[in-house]
Amino acid sequence: MAPLPQRDGVDPVRLRLPEDPDGRWTTVRDHLVERYGAERADALLGAGRIVSRDGVLAVGAPYEAGLLLWFHRDFAPEEPVPFGIGIVYRDERIVVADKPHFLATTPRGRHITETVQARLRRELGLPELQPAHRLDRLTAGLVLCIVRAGDRGAYQTLFRDRRVHKEYEGVAAYHPGVALPRTVRSRIVKERGVLAAREEPGEPNSESRVELVAHRAGLGRYRLLPVTGRTHQLRVHMNALGLPLLDDPLYPVVQESAAEDWSRPLQLLSKVLEFTDPLTGEPRRFESGRRLARLPR
Repeated sequence: MAPLPQRDGVDPVRLRLPEDPDGRWTTVRDHLVERYGAERADALLGAGRIVSRDGVLAVGAPYEAGLLLWFHRDFAPEEPVPFGIGIVYRDERIVVADKPHFLATTPRGRHITETVQARLRRELGLPELQPAHRLDRLTAGLVLCIVRAGDRGAYQTLFRDRRVHKEYEGVAAYHPGVALPRTVRSRIVKERGVLAAREEPGEPNSESRVELVAHRAGLGRYRLLPVTGRTHQLRVHMNALGLPLLDDPLYPVVQESAAEDWSRPLQLLSKVLEFTDPLTGEPRRFESGRRLARLPR
């Protein structure tokens, strides 16, 4: 249990001081300066923001390998996502959230407090809540969240072992020349710092089933069934078929914009989650209540 409370639904940073075989660090400050820079280290120490199990860390505290420290990171201003999170189901173990477009699932990068995890911790008063899996920030729909930290491993294992049936819905152009249904397999690579993933030759590491449900006025409604869970997998596979999802800012062309366009969300929805509950043995099936704005009627 961290000695610092959460702030805005976000846990404090936990830092374990590493071994120092060369004796480089006489004080904790020496290590923090090397790790974060002198300005940030002195600001944290001077304001008494770093704590150990024994309380606030003194500015000149001697270095001790293995010592656990906690502090709250500085949150950069975040533009609030102007859409609420729906709750499809809730009990003492799980919360099934119906995530809006543009909201990140967990704190990462520049999205910290505007996330499913932080928001639901605040709104539902559940400080241990954590998503059991990831859903892309621009994709809307179902996210399975765990209420108690001790239960998370059992539910994460379901996703790791591909024992969760997932159905997505997408809207893209309709092309009669694209034969469907079809199973798409390819090797997808996503590099850190690069916005879009890419396909490259080699052993496939991703698999998706693509089905056409209906079409009208040049648009198609597609059922997308991912077998694997690579980053941007469905978006990459639809683009590879020549059917990029509508309002996708990355595929086929990366469109860098300084501001979100709330009126043009990516037309991709996590529609169904189905699994056998690992703790109760009960069959579970959940369906999103959201509807894609450009879905052909």
